[in-house]
Amino acid sequence: MPGIATRDVTISIGGIALDSDLEIPAKAKGIVVFAHGSGSSRLSPRNRFVAEELTKAGFATLLLDLLTPAEDREYSTRFNIDLLTERLIGAVHWLDTRHETSPLLVGLFGASTGAAAALRAAAALEGRIEAVVSRGGRPDLAGSDLPKVLTPTLFIVGGEDRQVLELNRQAQAALPADTITRLEIVERATHLFEEPGALEQVSELAADWFSLHSAHMPDVWDGG
Repeated sequence: MPGIATRDVTISIGGIALDSDLEIPAKAKGIVVFAHGSGSSRLSPRNRFVAEELTKAGFATLLLDLLTPAEDREYSTRFNIDLLTERLIGAVHWLDTRHETSPLLVGLFGASTGAAAALRAAAALEGRIEAVVSRGGRPDLAGSDLPKVLTPTLFIVGGEDRQVLELNRQAQAALPADTITRLEIVERATHLFEEPGALEQVSELAADWFSLHSAHMPDVWDGG
């Protein structure tokens, strides 16, 4: 797309090289880092769709593999929330080292187990993360870190994804009372939001949430 810088980058975290895709539109008003769920990757068509819509809305995006291919083949590693969180925090620190991304507000978009990592990272990086969005997430896996999350958080769940919906309600209730939260139910959608129009609704809700919580930040990157 015109005016968008697209780069394949490698991020080294704890000596592990992680493949990533970085897109920065002109005059980006923030950057959204994607934390994929178990068995998924930066090539997830669902998250790439959402990332493209966020880019159209003026946000830079970073899609990265939180696990190496070898690690992702291990079932237990896929659900190692501590490791996923460590990698996600490392990615945010990496953004802070680059001149084109360090001034940008950071949002986190987590799917499935990635939602738990996003919430834990937000708790650890309190003050650096402006907003979190969970899509069909397992925020309950953030466990004892949920009461530490002060970052505005949007939970998006499919109306037919009943078990996950209940887990999201419980996680929302576990956040501090003064944390800004919202639970949005996409009617007739299932866990993967494969129904017609479902991902479009997810993208619109996410873009609105990130925009709302970055509204005070002026444009800081001009594409140069």
